[in-house]
Amino acid sequence: MNTIINSEMIKKLGRVAVLMGGWSAERPVSLQSGQAVVDALLKQGVNAFAIDVKKETVLQDLSKEKIDRVFIALHGKGGEDGVIQSILEVLGLPYTGSGVAASALAMDKLRTKQILEAVGLPTPAFVVMDDNADCESVMASLGSPLIVKPTLEGSSLGMAQVESTAELKAAYKAAKDFAGDVLVEQWVTGAEYTIAILDKQALPVIRLKTPHKFYDYSAKYQSNDTEYLCPCGLSAEDEGHLQRLALSAFNSIGASGWGRVDVMCDTNNKPWVIEINTIPGMTSHSLVPMAAKESGLDFDSLVLTILGQTLGKKNNNHINKANGAGCV
Repeated sequence: MNTIINSEMIKKLGRVAVLMGGWSAERPVSLQSGQAVVDALLKQGVNAFAIDVKKETVLQDLSKEKIDRVFIALHGKGGEDGVIQSILEVLGLPYTGSGVAASALAMDKLRTKQILEAVGLPTPAFVVMDDNADCESVMASLGSPLIVKPTLEGSSLGMAQVESTAELKAAYKAAKDFAGDVLVEQWVTGAEYTIAILDKQALPVIRLKTPHKFYDYSAKYQSNDTEYLCPCGLSAEDEGHLQRLALSAFNSIGASGWGRVDVMCDTNNKPWVIEINTIPGMTSHSLVPMAAKESGLDFDSLVLTILGQTLGKKNNNHINKANGAGCV
């Protein structure tokens, strides 16, 4: 998979705004992703610039600039959940990644799991906890250990593995401080894999190995002892099965462009879809660039490939300006 870079394509891309930062708990990761994207685009001659997105000024910041298209490098609430996508739709600006509905669904772990169940794709059993939940009943129904996670956060923020009712109560209390409901999910013991999606294709599977209890925030962004195996060690048949499962999950919520699907395989080698991510990280520790490299795309080419997908999206911004309907 290779992107042909030429002066005509660079010219067609025009002036590109890379949106980063934002107001979610994942702001620090987004700033890293965004800067890496800006650097890659500038290196290839693209007229790119960064916008550190602030809730109070996002409309003004987007409206005052001449922008032909947008690379979204925002993570979490406000950037990955359909909010920024809605704004860009109103402004008539082509943008990278999934649309409004798919972004909102993927960001909501509960709604994602409900859709996966509805279309018959395997995902671990779960319950939604509230202040009136009986922790003993939850443990009895789902077993032990369990994983507790806020439904509207990414980067494993607010997540915890628990093995007792006391730990469940403490983890629930901590998860409540993050966005969304609190999801309690059956733990899958086994190997963890991630599958990047690009241009309707599943890239080579990566196996994740960490000494942590699970692939948490520290393992993702801070630890040097996390292993990323690509090739993943599976047979061609088993890897192909995971790739097809990931594509089915990605398509089930209407996601498009690029993204990542996380899967756990239990001790019987049965895969379970854990999560769908429509704007994965683009940092030095990120997984999509690793998978892309295995398939023949270096980081700079990957960034340009993702951005190039916007060339097929209509830009209505000139119509808005002609009608005097620009946002002020």
